[in-house]
Amino acid sequence: MNATTASPAGTVGIVAPQRAQFDTPLALRSGGSLPAYQLVFETYGTLNADASNAVLVCHALSGSHHVAGVYADQPKSRGWWDNLVGPGKPLDTHKFFVIGVNNLGGCYGSTGPMSINPATGKPWGSAFPFVTVEDWVDSQARLADQLGIRQFAAVLGGSLGGMQALDWTLRYPDRVRHGMVIAAAPKLSTENIAFNEVARQAILSDPQFHGGDYYEHGIVPTNGLRLARMLGHITYLSDDAMGEKFGRRLRHGEHKFHFDVDFEIESYLHYQGDKFAGFFDANTYLLTTKALDYFDPAYSFDGDLRAAFARAKAKFFIASFTTDWRFSPARSRELVFALLHNGLDVSYAELESTAGHDSFLLDDPHYHAAMRAYFADIEV
Repeated sequence: MNATTASPAGTVGIVAPQRAQFDTPLALRSGGSLPAYQLVFETYGTLNADASNAVLVCHALSGSHHVAGVYADQPKSRGWWDNLVGPGKPLDTHKFFVIGVNNLGGCYGSTGPMSINPATGKPWGSAFPFVTVEDWVDSQARLADQLGIRQFAAVLGGSLGGMQALDWTLRYPDRVRHGMVIAAAPKLSTENIAFNEVARQAILSDPQFHGGDYYEHGIVPTNGLRLARMLGHITYLSDDAMGEKFGRRLRHGEHKFHFDVDFEIESYLHYQGDKFAGFFDANTYLLTTKALDYFDPAYSFDGDLRAAFARAKAKFFIASFTTDWRFSPARSRELVFALLHNGLDVSYAELESTAGHDSFLLDDPHYHAAMRAYFADIEV
């Protein structure tokens, strides 16, 4: 099974998304269900004879199934983790068969609020059910079944993707040999939930939102999405990174005494907000941030994280970044201690970085060296 074409060294080259249809209803943690659904995914490398070299990559809030490579008709459409995945890269596609999946509720082709609700013939919109990290993992397990993969060599993710990797080790402990959790946490802090709520309110209060059924009006709650992304983007960067890149530089070299853009950092945030509002779906943003808020493996164990991970069997690689204040190293160490308490095999890397939460997406040599070393030791 190989979805890539011949390519230059270091890249998986031209790739194409695939679709998997599921007609068995999926029970959701919210109490509802999806009668049928579709997942969009991509694969890189070749699945070996006993399907023992498969690695699942789980995406973060605004990520997608497009992890590596480019599309033939979009030469600039490089995958969001292309610096990590490919021949000779830390996650080497000469050795591993890598899968990226767009989560349910997403806006990149998997069934979500933009999809047609078969019961009404209209987009799901506000009627799309709440989905959780646990629901995503269950749907990914069904995809693995369809691909003939009984056990993953590793499940890997950063941020929200790391939470999915964690949940895989709990929901399907016999189907994951290695859980790799990057720049994540076992649950959101109160501050993180607060940031998410402000971002959601920016969308919910946009007059163009129409209660989530803006598709029928042919419009997008652009202002709400812009504000949500601007707020979120601030939390993905460190103060040092923003200071080094923008400082207090003025766009026009002097104070203009107006409420338009004066500082370079303002210009950058406006650009990021406008770009995001041009491709991401507001309902998907709401659903995904709520899934982040709800994730808490220790919830059913009276907050005891050690008890929550008593059923895990995988080996773990945990990585954090020193300037990531949204998912700080202390949160990763909290997870490490819970895993060690259960006698699990844990490798932990606390990496120096000035880039904040976004560090997990960057091509940092120490970070990638740690990842490369860990993947090299995974037997397939």
